[in-house]
Amino acid sequence: MSELRQPEADLQAPVQAQGPVEAQLFGAAGEEAASPSSSSSPVTPSFSAYAESLPQEALTVLKSDLVAFLLLKYRTKEPISKAEMLNMVLRDHRDHFPVVFSRASKCMQLVFGVDVKEVDPRECTYVLVPTLGLTCDAVLSDGQSMPKAGLLVLILCQIALYGDHAPEEEVWELLSIMEVYAGKQHCIYGEPRELLTKVWVQEGYLEYRQVPHCDPARYEFLWGPRAYAETSKWQVLEHLLSVNTLGPTSAEGVSDEEEGA
Repeated sequence: MSELRQPEADLQAPVQAQGPVEAQLFGAAGEEAASPSSSSSPVTPSFSAYAESLPQEALTVLKSDLVAFLLLKYRTKEPISKAEMLNMVLRDHRDHFPVVFSRASKCMQLVFGVDVKEVDPRECTYVLVPTLGLTCDAVLSDGQSMPKAGLLVLILCQIALYGDHAPEEEVWELLSIMEVYAGKQHCIYGEPRELLTKVWVQEGYLEYRQVPHCDPARYEFLWGPRAYAETSKWQVLEHLLSVNTLGPTSAEGVSDEEEGA
């Protein structure tokens, strides 16, 4: 039996185990809620004092807790219900479910490349599926692995907007807005240069090639055959419209979610 189906006291521990990553993702507010000294409840008890409205910091912590719970469900490939989210994360903040759920869903999509889709409106049940149908995160090797498809989606979008091939320097300039830099370890994406130029190239999602007749040498990114097989440029453009972002603005949105802004 999955640990998610065990009694409530047992379930809370794995949710909080995501704390260190969530602290880096959402900033100091997330760190406070996820630290070992926090209460056994995923929600910081002091926030129950806010009866009608919550400050931004409190909403950020609640979003962080809900994202951690959604990631746990994504790893175990289990559906999730509104009732579960209320009971396990928002027990004392039920009135704030719509705004917290909306922000957490946006974070899951932009940062991790995971869509939260409703499958039963009557029961308010949801499933977690890869954005654009990409399967690069189909197997997460261990409980600490973070889905990385959000970054791949962003790069595929940029390539499409640049006319099927994006100069390497433009890609890194875009990613720098998210504080993702070549050669610098990232709390979610690992070492980005290796991910872009080796891992995703080997998996067939990207092509990384030298631009002909350039001195000094320059490189560019293109869609790989697996990207064409799993999605399409039309779907990518629809995705851009659905998140109401284009080009660098998309990266800014991801950065905002990472910082819990």
